[in-house]
Amino acid sequence: MAEKHHLILLLLCATLQFSSSSPSDHFYNVGELVTLFVNKVGPFNNPSETYEYYDLPFCAPVPIVKKRESLGEVLNGDRLSNALYEFKFREDKIDATLCPKKLTVDEIGFFKRAIDREFYFQFYLDDLPFWGFIGKLEEDRWTPGGGGQNYYLFTHVQFDVLYNGNQIIQVNAFGDPNRAVDITKDVGVDVKFTYSVTWNATKIRFENRMDRYSRASLMSVHQQVHWFSFINSIVIILLLTGLLALLYMRHLRNDLKKYSDANEEDREVGWKCLHGDVFRPPPNSSLLFAVVGTGTQLLILICVLLFLALIGTLYPYNRGGLLNWLVMLYALFSVFAGYTAASFHGQYAENGWERTVGLAGVLYTGPVFVAASILNIVAISYRATVGLPFGSIIVILVLLTFLAVPLLAFGGVIGYRFKSKFQSPSATKRHPRDIQQLAWYRRTPFLMFIGGLVPFSAIVLQLHQVYASMWGYKIYTLPSILFVTFIPVIVIIALVSIGLTYIQLSVEDHEWWWRSVLCGGSTAIFMFGYSIYFYVRSNMSGFLQLSFFIGYNACLCYAFFLIFGAISFRVSFLFVRFIYHNVKRE
Repeated sequence: MAEKHHLILLLLCATLQFSSSSPSDHFYNVGELVTLFVNKVGPFNNPSETYEYYDLPFCAPVPIVKKRESLGEVLNGDRLSNALYEFKFREDKIDATLCPKKLTVDEIGFFKRAIDREFYFQFYLDDLPFWGFIGKLEEDRWTPGGGGQNYYLFTHVQFDVLYNGNQIIQVNAFGDPNRAVDITKDVGVDVKFTYSVTWNATKIRFENRMDRYSRASLMSVHQQVHWFSFINSIVIILLLTGLLALLYMRHLRNDLKKYSDANEEDREVGWKCLHGDVFRPPPNSSLLFAVVGTGTQLLILICVLLFLALIGTLYPYNRGGLLNWLVMLYALFSVFAGYTAASFHGQYAENGWERTVGLAGVLYTGPVFVAASILNIVAISYRATVGLPFGSIIVILVLLTFLAVPLLAFGGVIGYRFKSKFQSPSATKRHPRDIQQLAWYRRTPFLMFIGGLVPFSAIVLQLHQVYASMWGYKIYTLPSILFVTFIPVIVIIALVSIGLTYIQLSVEDHEWWWRSVLCGGSTAIFMFGYSIYFYVRSNMSGFLQLSFFIGYNACLCYAFFLIFGAISFRVSFLFVRFIYHNVKRE
């Protein structure tokens, strides 16, 4: 049995293929063949809508050989294939013929629709991505009254390659507008696809060749936005810290002092009268502890990914690198979800921890699986590359079944076996205390609004940069800024949670458990609302792009709802324990 599990893990690792090429993999001799891979094409304004390169009637080799790809590359929509382009290291080519081709009316129709939607292509040479447009649109200015749009297909591609010693540093490609073929009329046309390759030396070192992809993100205006967002977060933290210090010094501290000196009748006023109800386990406690467990798992996952980006393991256009790590670490960190859920459950109940751990296993995976299945059906119906093939689906299911589930169960067993029984500062009453009718500004919806708005205001500028990276072509290459912004947001959520929990207890409302989760997680609701605003302001269009935009952002914001909710609950729990441990009972 053990050998079987070892074999399965080996197969999974071979399928994932974590790609972090070392510089020694990229040395070439003069005249040595350098393989170029064609990847995909798609409309410039719809980053999720991509198709295989040979879905358009370009010159194709016989046979077309697809490159073996990692799971992360497949999830990213990459479909690399061989090409007729021939590159020999440091050997120029001028007007090399790719192939002559007779374009039919249907093929011209394909190209015209692609040009009308500003289709681009993406190639890879020596693991370096580069892009170019397949054609252009021009207004017909010579026909009286305007003749509409003219469609021009680029039949000649110019490749400019920079090298340093025996290593490739940079690749650029662009269609030559002087050799574009007019395909405006719906008639067959004979074309000849050609290309040129020019090699030039550069002093840029191999270790710095990815820096060109980050120059747009490092422009001064973007730097100012990043640091303004960070300073904004720090200012909010200082203001909240001041308010909470005022709360503690002028209210909470005085309450504790008055409580110790007051008679029995005066003690039963405000939050002090809730000592017999505040630690009563809430309804659906198994689900609550599952939320905390899953949120803890995702929080650790985010922190590790940010750390990998900081040390350079994850970098822009490391094909599938981020998604490879994301899938593997999510499965591995299931142990934290099981441990946290079971340990919290064990503090309040002897039995039923298995149900709590099971809920932690499906709380995020279940909705994401449903959303991914629907999006996959949409993608396959469009024949888009973001549609997962059957083999990749099987790999993910096997990974979850043979790695995530056993680790989840293992964490649950450890968490339950080593649980610590919760010692309440005072005995819990048999019957819960009635809660008086609260004003509208003390009810859950308004507290959620405040609890979400304050942290969101600290990250909205940074969030725009992240969305522009996810759904545009701005490459996010400042993980340090993202990391130092994420930490203040956690602090802000913690401070807001303490304040809102105190406000709730001060009006003799002891049902703080679920409300702390909802108030902390409500920041993610604002994030999702901003994503809708971002889509409306963008140039994205079409059902496929809309489906993936809504689906991906819903899954992402749901993850942050669980993360922020878990943080808020933990902080509120510690705060409630602190103030009631300081209450002296006679």
